[in-house]
Amino acid sequence: MITRLVIDHRNASPGKQNVLGRASVRHPEKIGKEDHLSPPKPAWIRIRPPAAGGKRAETQQIIRNAGLTTVCEEAACPNLGECWSQRHATVMIMGDICTRGCAFCNVATGSPSPLDATEPERISEMVAQLQLKHIVITSVDRDDLPDGGASHFAKVIRIIRQQNPQTSIEVLTPDFLRKGRAYEALLEAEPDVFNHNLETVPRFYSTIRPGARYYQSLRLLDDVKRLAPQIFTKSGLMVGFGEEEREVWQVMDDLRVAEVDFLTIGQYLQPTRKHAPVHSYITPENFSDYALRAKNKGFLLVSSSPLTRSSYHADADFRTLKEARALAVEKQ
Repeated sequence: MITRLVIDHRNASPGKQNVLGRASVRHPEKIGKEDHLSPPKPAWIRIRPPAAGGKRAETQQIIRNAGLTTVCEEAACPNLGECWSQRHATVMIMGDICTRGCAFCNVATGSPSPLDATEPERISEMVAQLQLKHIVITSVDRDDLPDGGASHFAKVIRIIRQQNPQTSIEVLTPDFLRKGRAYEALLEAEPDVFNHNLETVPRFYSTIRPGARYYQSLRLLDDVKRLAPQIFTKSGLMVGFGEEEREVWQVMDDLRVAEVDFLTIGQYLQPTRKHAPVHSYITPENFSDYALRAKNKGFLLVSSSPLTRSSYHADADFRTLKEARALAVEKQ
């Protein structure tokens, strides 16, 4: 069973270390900020976690033995139990400390450690042990690195390719803001899917994603498709911050101009009271409406539901993407 220690930011002391040597305050940038209460979750958000043990426990043990970090745990993903029971997990590279402090994200913030040169090999060994047909690799933001971690991504991709050639590889990257064309090193390693999430509509960037720039993220996706058209591109949105439907539609249009292939839309869920509150819970019917509109705009694939997350069912989605592209080519 996975247990979590939740730190009360109101009583935490900055800089205090726990027994592992990590700062006991997960979000130091949020100390002193007021609490935000979200409305109670509706029935369609309730999750019944699968029983502990079985494949879920096996997955957890393999990840622990490899000394790896997963975004499933760090971001408190609601689908962790389901995915781990199917031996799926999204690995988070370059440490578990992010250099940014987004208002929606539960990943710890602070000064990260140096890169671990053994990490690519350990990930490849985990892929083999779990017998993964598809792996998703994401990372914390590493604004402290000259290339934002692009070359480390490339090393991970290459060693998985060498040792697990049957495994398709999806990356979920940061925005490489102010890193020039550093992301090209990652593209040279040829992942099968390049995902970078816009996260929210432009109006909320200053409060929800203050360290990022909407048009930088959009330009990154556009550049990837232009430089490597064979790579599937993907992006995701969270809804429930108070955005209007027309704003979501505009983001869809912006992504299609960048020729993004795959769009995911899911409900934002507040990790702690110090994070941005949920403004509203979008109904399943509204998510279906978003999916239909996105498909009509030309996305090859759309996943839109309350519990949709970037890597949710990523292996099956990759197969569907390939089929959709093949069908589109036939129709030309």
